[in-house]
Amino acid sequence: MRASRLLSLLLLLQTRGRMTAGELAGELEVSVRTVYRDVEALSAAGVPVYADRGPAGGYQLLDGFRTRLNGLTAAEASSLFLAALPGPAAELGLSEVVANAELKLLAALPPERRSHATRLRERFLLDVPGWYRGSDDVPFLGEVSEAVWERRVLGMTYRRWGRQVVERVLHPYGLVLKGGSWYMVAAPAEGGNPRTYRVARILSAETREDVFERPEGFELAAFWQAYAKEFRERMYTAQAEIRIAPGTEGLLAYTLGEDVVTAALAEAGEPGPEGRRTLVVPIESITHARWLLLRMGASVEVVGPPELRELMAEAVAELAKLYG
Repeated sequence: MRASRLLSLLLLLQTRGRMTAGELAGELEVSVRTVYRDVEALSAAGVPVYADRGPAGGYQLLDGFRTRLNGLTAAEASSLFLAALPGPAAELGLSEVVANAELKLLAALPPERRSHATRLRERFLLDVPGWYRGSDDVPFLGEVSEAVWERRVLGMTYRRWGRQVVERVLHPYGLVLKGGSWYMVAAPAEGGNPRTYRVARILSAETREDVFERPEGFELAAFWQAYAKEFRERMYTAQAEIRIAPGTEGLLAYTLGEDVVTAALAEAGEPGPEGRRTLVVPIESITHARWLLLRMGASVEVVGPPELRELMAEAVAELAKLYG
């Protein structure tokens, strides 16, 4: 453990230049006294580290000194794809591994490229969860990720839609992070096609000793793309014909989804006498469409189906009665 910390201290000084004992202690999550001892150990090992005293002082390496002890471990190399995702990396228990990998990569770069990489990290951030929602609580993500990585059979208790609780024994093929939520792609241990399971709904999980073989040719990205397409097709069960006021296309896209409205506008005809355009859009259900389209107010008129138009008229009448 101390050897790893000494290497991290050395790489910090190499990549960042002069650092105070307090700054090093904060980065390494140790006490200042421990930093003093570690610096003494590096000096005793022949590393040319020296201290400048005073308010602007700190530790730094002799100009021109560079260590080559920056090879990535297998875990660090495997974690690099999460380097821009500190939240998911922490959920998977890889925060320290990712930080060490980044530090070693920076140390391996020449000064000018290191400066560019540091500016990039300081000025660009990938924030996965959508607005007005946080990430899922995933207490069993560690067990799931271990089963995925080690190809271990996973036994779990799972809460399905409608709060039904079921027991499952699975072969987990992979994990997908979508909009701040983790999903496991897994197949039944007794045989069958892979399905998706939301990790936040796992009530208990046990990684077993049995090892399974992944199907030859299975690609996680291709499976997820096909699943997402099928999900959207299942989700939209009907269509609605609407007339929208000019200039409200952006609001409609925000309400129904940009891809849905873009496709509908591409197939729409010319505007009518009042500038309104008639669109045909997919909907999940009559009641769901009513809830969404009421948010548009008078900017949208429902033409059909008749059941949806009647529901809209009833809602408008109730609102008029409520507000007088």
